[in-house]
Amino acid sequence: MSPTVSKTKAPGTAPLVQDPRTAFSVTQLRNRLLGWAPDTTFTLGVWGWVLPLISAVIGAVLRLVRLGEPHSLVFDETYYVKDAYSYLVAGYERQWPENANESFNAGLPEILLAEPEYVVHPPVGKWMIAAGMALFGADSSFGWRFGAALTGTLTVLLVGLIAVRLFRSPLLGGVAGLLLAVDGHHLVLSRTSLLDVFLAFWVVAAFGALLLDRDDGRKRLATRLSASSGGAASPGAAALLYGPWVLWRPWRLAAGVCLGLAVGTKWSGLAFVAVFGLMTVLWDVNARRVAGIRAWPAAGLLKDGVPAFFTVIPAAALAYLASWTGWLRSTDAYGRNWAQDNPSETWGWLPDWLRSLAEYHRSAYAFHNNLSSEHGYESSPWTWLFMGRPTSFFYESSTLGVDGCAADSCSTAVSSVGNPLIWWSAALSLLVLLFCWLGRRDWRAGAILAGIAAGYLPWFAYPERTTFFFYSVSFEPFLILALVYVLGLILGRSSDPPARRQIGAAVVAVFILAAVLASAFFLPVWTAETIPYSDWRLRMWMPSWI
Repeated sequence: MSPTVSKTKAPGTAPLVQDPRTAFSVTQLRNRLLGWAPDTTFTLGVWGWVLPLISAVIGAVLRLVRLGEPHSLVFDETYYVKDAYSYLVAGYERQWPENANESFNAGLPEILLAEPEYVVHPPVGKWMIAAGMALFGADSSFGWRFGAALTGTLTVLLVGLIAVRLFRSPLLGGVAGLLLAVDGHHLVLSRTSLLDVFLAFWVVAAFGALLLDRDDGRKRLATRLSASSGGAASPGAAALLYGPWVLWRPWRLAAGVCLGLAVGTKWSGLAFVAVFGLMTVLWDVNARRVAGIRAWPAAGLLKDGVPAFFTVIPAAALAYLASWTGWLRSTDAYGRNWAQDNPSETWGWLPDWLRSLAEYHRSAYAFHNNLSSEHGYESSPWTWLFMGRPTSFFYESSTLGVDGCAADSCSTAVSSVGNPLIWWSAALSLLVLLFCWLGRRDWRAGAILAGIAAGYLPWFAYPERTTFFFYSVSFEPFLILALVYVLGLILGRSSDPPARRQIGAAVVAVFILAAVLASAFFLPVWTAETIPYSDWRLRMWMPSWI
């Protein structure tokens, strides 16, 4: 008796019984690997682009308006902005005279010295800062912050597009972009030329590329496995043992480049290389299991894991090495001639430039491992999810009539404190995602948790090191995705009763409105507005925020 198909199935769901004679057709394989018909042919659509773009426009306005405030280098801008200017002049870092900040703030950066400077962070983020300075001038605070503002805005757009694809919902994509656009932590890092916002961008770009690779790889697997049947109902036993090779993975190659640029911004990007590499291989292993490959664990590791390694790692390494072009092309950058001054019988067969670069990295690694100086705004990773000690990037007091002060005493501040409603809700959302990943085997929850784990957990391995809350911006986009995942659960499914959907929509709408209003309340302490001291204190909800 031939199998029957249920005629009462809900739209877009799988038939209860499938004809085994079509189990290895391209259509059925894609259905199993990607989801049923509506998901198999999923495209962003008009609203899938429009809503994230609207969020990005909101993010751009918040990041670009009054971007030049304050008109001075703040916090670690004193290092990275001046290094970026040095890149424009020489292609590598050079030294500055004492009290150089005053001249730089006054729009006179030409006091750069000729001697090379020793720095411990790779070049990508500083080149991105330099690009903004090349466009708008190194003599203005707008110019030296434009690269960060543009990068932060693009991150908002990417997070929105990723959410559309991840949750198959333009609405949730718009919500994800909006929440990142209005959150103060990401906003402040987008308005300040530190390296971390650039790291976050390349990490998010790599994650997005791997999402596209997940779908693309499964489509290629379905096509090749179906073709191996040669027109029969099923591939032969040999073909089903390990399945076909799927070597050409362009989006995985793109992800490798993005990960290399992430590491080329800050070395903490290495954790994302490891975690994302493992994640994409596990996706492929599961794809072979779902496709019907018999030896799927070994097949996934051999036919997907090995090619993944030799795709991602070389691409990342070449992208990272390319970021050092300025240093490599120089003749007098710091450590450039170390190999010539230190011949080696053991390693002398290596090119001098490679030995010099390796020594530079060894020295920088030793510096990072021993970085334990006290700082007033250092923050333990244990406190990051709850914003225990946000970083104050700038604070200035003024009195009545000075710098626009309309009270007896005023404050002008830039604090990296995030939107409490967004951050604390996102932290609680992680518990839901853990349940959905472990209990429901939802790969989306696992993917989001992987991004958070890669950016967060490695810092616990260095309890003696001086760390800051703003490091968490590298995984903040994944916290936003975690929060939006839960908001999607609250919204419910299209098949839920109308009353359930209406209640869910009302709860989500109230949350978003409250989040936007909270951001409006905190905006003055994110954007260096001069406000009465009492108003500033009203926004410092915890003593540790001061």
